[in-house]
Amino acid sequence: MAATNDVAVGGSSQAEGPKIVWNEAKQRFETEDQKAYIDYVLREKGKVMDLVHTYVPSSKRGLGLASHLCVAAFNHAKTHSMSVIPTCSYVSDTFLPKNPSWNSLLYSPETKSSI
Repeated sequence: MAATNDVAVGGSSQAEGPKIVWNEAKQRFETEDQKAYIDYVLREKGKVMDLVHTYVPSSKRGLGLASHLCVAAFNHAKTHSMSVIPTCSYVSDTFLPKNPSWNSLLYSPETKSSI
């Protein structure tokens, strides 16, 4: 059985894509070898995940890892009822235009709760 921090990416089976792990202590989602990752910062008392940086080493580029990392982060946000700020240029300029279905999770100051 998978550990609680494992994140399934790419469909119903992890065999379909790389295994992405949620590293809560470092506030990032990363590949098992920890070489590719997406960093985040929690804002608004943990209700908003700001995706600040995506990194894939040159030896692993072109494999779709950045996209898998984004999907893991967005799935985590959705599961935990969080919204997302796409500060990272990869997320805002590359991932979201190709995957507009995630736009519903984007943070908007005018929709935030007045609590």
